[in-house]
Amino acid sequence: MDAVSARLRARHPQKIDLSLDRMRALCAALGDPQDRLPPVVHVAGTNGKGSTVAFLRAMAEAAGLTVHAYTSPHLVRFNERIRLAGSLIDDAALNEALDRIEAVQGVEATVFESTTAAAFVAMAEAPADLAIVEVGLGGTLDATNVIERPLLSLIAPVDLDHAEFLGNTIEMVAREKAGILKAGARGLIGRQSEAALGVIERAAMRAHCPLTVMGMDFDAWSERGGLAYQDAERFLDLPAPALTGPHQFDNAGLAIAAALELDLSESAISAGLTAVRWPARLQRLTAGPYGETARSAGAELWLDGGHNPHAAAAVADFLAQRQARAPRPLALIVGMLGNKDAGGYFEALAGSDAAVFTVPFEGACAEPVALAAVARAHGLAAQPCADARGALDLSLRLGAGRVLICGSLYLAGEVLGAAPETWPA
Repeated sequence: MDAVSARLRARHPQKIDLSLDRMRALCAALGDPQDRLPPVVHVAGTNGKGSTVAFLRAMAEAAGLTVHAYTSPHLVRFNERIRLAGSLIDDAALNEALDRIEAVQGVEATVFESTTAAAFVAMAEAPADLAIVEVGLGGTLDATNVIERPLLSLIAPVDLDHAEFLGNTIEMVAREKAGILKAGARGLIGRQSEAALGVIERAAMRAHCPLTVMGMDFDAWSERGGLAYQDAERFLDLPAPALTGPHQFDNAGLAIAAALELDLSESAISAGLTAVRWPARLQRLTAGPYGETARSAGAELWLDGGHNPHAAAAVADFLAQRQARAPRPLALIVGMLGNKDAGGYFEALAGSDAAVFTVPFEGACAEPVALAAVARAHGLAAQPCADARGALDLSLRLGAGRVLICGSLYLAGEVLGAAPETWPA
């Protein structure tokens, strides 16, 4: 655990308690920094919101704009959550912002509320042309939703996750996500199920928020090795996104729609699609001890932090395409939080014919023995291992030529944190 994370955990409640009362009181004591941000693009969704933020940031920076970004969680260092004018916040600025949060009396803010307030303080006081803010959990009662007047509100694909906080139906989750829609700020909606879209459309009508919807008002798809984008006014023939996986065409399409709302040029959009980086999202890993171990064995190594059935389906699509083009013995090294839908995750991967090795990581992870039993119940050959390094060594000894470490951003952070050369920058 890095020093800033340890500081926050020691001084603030770690519970998830969705409410805006504490956050509003905290921001008021700080002079309402959320009202002094550059124009804000607010991004919610179950899967793909971080990738959408990364795409849009890359496009805006390619257009010459200075961009702040706030995302969560971090992978290795807490500083990854706050990007000021294109660079990760440094320790001095981060600790100074946290000092100001902790000086506020009478508000027992949670870790995420304190983090969000610190981000708003830092972003309000550093010049920039644009701020892209990712929702932490849900939308309606998320700490970021004290932003009252965003320029744009984006909702990436909605699916089931965090049922204990957001509900156990698509409609309930969509209702929470749609809480970021505000009057006068156009809502750009990624590809959704019919159930989710119906909820979002009704919420937008109540909020007097105009909508632009993927699959209806605009679309994006893979074509001739590139990305095709079309809306009512234009057709763009663009390069394929640098982020891996068929699902990234949808995420890129949502970011392109936002970029066009911001009047970014086609050349900036193209440059952003090829320059974008977003670690632990089907990331090919070649450096660091894990990457070097795989490379020395002649194997591919991939890393993905997706942790719900919808994310697993995207992984399964990627693996199916990869295996169809160049078949190799496939291994999955899987670690998950104990409160995640492991059954749904493995069900999505049941057709992969992969050998599964289940592993623990620091935190409230599922026990590897129990996780392996869930994998076997879905038809996958699985065995528990003591850690990810041991699982990688074992999978390679057994002949794996393509290995994916997956199931949790916390596990991904452990892998990337093994050497400075793989730390997100």
